[in-house]
Amino acid sequence: MTDTPGARDADRALKAKHRTMWALGDYPAVAKEVVGALGPVLVEACGVKRGDRVLDIAAGSGNAAIPAALAGGDVIASDLTPELLDVGRRDAAARGAELRWQVADAEALPFGDGEFDTVMSCVGVMFAPHHQDTADELLRVCRPGGTVGLISWTPEGFIGQMFTAMKAYAPPPPPGAQPPPLWGQEEHVLALLGDRVTGAQALRRTVRVDRFAKPAHFREFFKATYGPTIAVYRNIADAPGKTAALDRALDELAGGALRDGAMEWEYLLFTARRSGAAPDRAVPSDA
Repeated sequence: MTDTPGARDADRALKAKHRTMWALGDYPAVAKEVVGALGPVLVEACGVKRGDRVLDIAAGSGNAAIPAALAGGDVIASDLTPELLDVGRRDAAARGAELRWQVADAEALPFGDGEFDTVMSCVGVMFAPHHQDTADELLRVCRPGGTVGLISWTPEGFIGQMFTAMKAYAPPPPPGAQPPPLWGQEEHVLALLGDRVTGAQALRRTVRVDRFAKPAHFREFFKATYGPTIAVYRNIADAPGKTAALDRALDELAGGALRDGAMEWEYLLFTARRSGAAPDRAVPSDA
């Protein structure tokens, strides 16, 4: 981004819009009831263990941060939207997980260089508008030799197709903003990170979603809970024809994906090591 007063004002306005969007509806219900399995998958892939300093960026209500804390990590869950963190605090307390919750912008993290052993994000950083800025920040705060772990929806998978279906009904993106599902392409992630990582692994996997018996169940649930979907419908609220067309598009998408009452949503699981020599650090004993 260009660092001028006008650009900074535009960025603040964009981030405020994003905070508002993700506070719409009930995203924690999506994270818990629909894609709850993703957080533990990411924590396992990152190899989080007792004493690891972990940052979960765009953590939402803690789908990955809470399992990382339960695995013994010293975890900070950061997100742009404080309402999501409030839900996460309550959920963590109910599950006996201890971690810190901090409002933070993925593109300007308030943490020191190399502060964390693991930096991760579960379908989170992909929604930050400026991909290179986000990639630079997540690498900056990861120590040399530390782990970077990401789960992102692929463009070809169900959620990527949903965003394609909604695009025609959404307001135009602001200048410089990039489509979130690009993070689900291995080539895009590698281009963002470059030689600052080693040992990269990118695996395409699916999460089984059996929450919706019929296409209309999916559509109505996402219209009520998922911020991006709610925002698109609000954009066409005064156009009944467009609303009906988007209803049909989402029904067709879900209907084509449903098999025996379940869907498989594709995502990219990406892990890598931050380049550079790992500093010596005392590992807590089990005593």
